[in-house]
Amino acid sequence: MWGRRPSAGAVLRSAGDAVPPTALILVGILSVQAGAGLAKNLFAVLPPSSVVWLRLLTSAILLAVLARPVLRGRTRADWLVVVGFGVALAGMNWAIYQAIARIPLGIAVTIEFLGPLTLAIIGSRRAVDLVWVALAGTGVLLLGRGEGDIDLAGVGFALLAAAAWACYILLSAATGRRFSGTSGLAVASLVGVVLLAPAAVTEGGTALLDPRLLLFGLAVGVLSSVVPYSLEMHALRRMPPRVFGILMSLQPAAAALIGLAVLGEQLSVWQWVAVACVVGASAGATRSRS
Repeated sequence: MWGRRPSAGAVLRSAGDAVPPTALILVGILSVQAGAGLAKNLFAVLPPSSVVWLRLLTSAILLAVLARPVLRGRTRADWLVVVGFGVALAGMNWAIYQAIARIPLGIAVTIEFLGPLTLAIIGSRRAVDLVWVALAGTGVLLLGRGEGDIDLAGVGFALLAAAAWACYILLSAATGRRFSGTSGLAVASLVGVVLLAPAAVTEGGTALLDPRLLLFGLAVGVLSSVVPYSLEMHALRRMPPRVFGILMSLQPAAAALIGLAVLGEQLSVWQWVAVACVVGASAGATRSRS
């Protein structure tokens, strides 16, 4: 008799196990930035608030279906933490989309990365971390060394995204202690959808009813949230967190490359050096802290 055929999920897991975890992380990084590049192309027909709302809506629906969070029996403290997590999630995504609407993708993500970098360095008493602070500071100073004036509003939104990202990291850990698996992220995503809905609907108007635009918004959500999160979860089962953190430091460089390839955004030599400084500082801070 024929043996029992493996399920589709088992086949996918086996295929994923055959791919090195480093490759999974790198694909996830490129997917995130490709989603951002696609989102920026949508800004001509949909405002950033509407695009980020579609992204969060996509991920919220998928996470809710997969995680099926249990909401009964939650304490007031549980709700305060997960709602705060949702506010940070929505603020981080809204601010970075406002930033990339005004400044090159590579510069916006480089500035945004100062959030987790600062968090990695705060509280450290190691002398070597002063090197990473100096390197990151040098990168920030060099970001302005490009052709033409850089949009200050875009820089401000990127800094707001950096602060929100730091809050997101802290609240993510707190949520993980109170909610199992991805259920906390699912609830937080739903909170973000509710928060951004008024601005998204008001600014987007009837354009949100266009099936083609909805399809592109779905693609942004899949590329920016679903694909990278799934790959990261799979890779972390076979990779030390220290290595994961160092690889994630490549995000600004990936954003600059996607900005060049997809959006035609040219950075000056000094701005490429700035990106390299922030990537090096993030990788160094992650490695020394670990």
